[in-house]
Amino acid sequence: MNLTYEVRFWEVRRNSSSKTPSYEARWKVGRKQKSKTFRTKALAESFLSELRQAAKKGEGFDTTTGLPLSMRLPEPSCPSFLEFAQSYVLGRWRASAARTRETDAYALLSLVPALVADIPGRPDPEDLRAALRAHALLPEARRVELTSRQAVALRWVEKASFPMSSLGEPATLRVALDAISATFAGKSAGANTVRRKRAVLHHLLELAVEQKLFPNNPLDGIKWTSPKAATVVDPRTAVNPAQARELLDTVAKVGRKRGARLKALFACVYYAALRPEEAADLREKNLTLPDSGWGLIVLERARPQGTKRWTDNGKTHESRRLKHRAEKETREIPIPSALVVILRQHIKEYGVAKDGRLFRTATGGSYSSSAFSYVWQEARKLAFTPAQVASSLAARPYDLRHAAVSLWLNAGVPAPEAAKRAGHSVDVLLRVYAKCIDGQQDHINGKINDALE
Repeated sequence: MNLTYEVRFWEVRRNSSSKTPSYEARWKVGRKQKSKTFRTKALAESFLSELRQAAKKGEGFDTTTGLPLSMRLPEPSCPSFLEFAQSYVLGRWRASAARTRETDAYALLSLVPALVADIPGRPDPEDLRAALRAHALLPEARRVELTSRQAVALRWVEKASFPMSSLGEPATLRVALDAISATFAGKSAGANTVRRKRAVLHHLLELAVEQKLFPNNPLDGIKWTSPKAATVVDPRTAVNPAQARELLDTVAKVGRKRGARLKALFACVYYAALRPEEAADLREKNLTLPDSGWGLIVLERARPQGTKRWTDNGKTHESRRLKHRAEKETREIPIPSALVVILRQHIKEYGVAKDGRLFRTATGGSYSSSAFSYVWQEARKLAFTPAQVASSLAARPYDLRHAAVSLWLNAGVPAPEAAKRAGHSVDVLLRVYAKCIDGQQDHINGKINDALE
């Protein structure tokens, strides 16, 4: 859509070429003359008056239609970007996890407000995002009642949203890419955030191709480089076995009861390389804990944390299939005797929930990510030196999983076996942990020396 603010108007005139009386409203948009015929002079003057009012308000005029943005005609069979974004979210809703739904919506909170025409009355950005987040990008049954300001904001964006066809224009796509590259505060967004949002935009346009709105994905023709995101684990985050044991022992000392109840959860992340959400849904039936020697965990489900508006059960936690696994597909992880002892002790002291879950609050609920992150940070302060606390060493609970997989690889566990236990594909495992595989440099250097000699 090409806009101009150069508009001129002429008086209504009688159409002399018509046998029946008719009147012509005439105006000029940029260098293009426009006209429209009406049956009466009053109708023509009323139409011309609307055009003048729009120009007086500073609206841009479309050089193709000759109309101001507030009067633009809807394009037949072409939804607006907002309408298509809504259908995209709702079409993926049933098969998506809560975090995926939230990722889709978060990307669209950047894109929808950016892909709009410049018409008067633009609402406050917070009101607009709130209207999208709590209403427009949710299934109808989950929508909340909007405030008057939010309702006005939603009506505005419904009117201003670009037609989907405009995303075939490079200039419009660059507006979209600029939008996902910035935070809501206007600062540069993190590389991983930009990457995720671009993936949503690309997938949305793939759906548009599928629905014959475009012959191919227009985003593929844009020369644009996204910020480089870190895709490998930093070896400086991985603790050694002695540090891991010290941290686990210290976790139990945090708080009156919380740390002690969470020690076994952190131990599962380290000794079995479980993701925290996998440990959160671990149940007694999933465990084989012999009196001595190695035990076994058979993972069935995970319990990720999400926002209530995006989950199926309307709660912050819900049990779901394992990541990158089909429904009812399991994963077996042999566990060393150190973890067997910790789990047996945990069950002896705290029992299990009615549904068999090992890890829950004193009232039976699930621990929030902020709760076990707090315990973890307090344990680091107690177990580490000030320099270590300030470093990236085990900065997050998830770094225990990285330490576990790094340990396996450096101990000589074949990559396919390590990948199987960790729930990765082999290629992802080797790419992500490439910098953590240690102990081979001297051997490789020796080979190079032999070749040079």
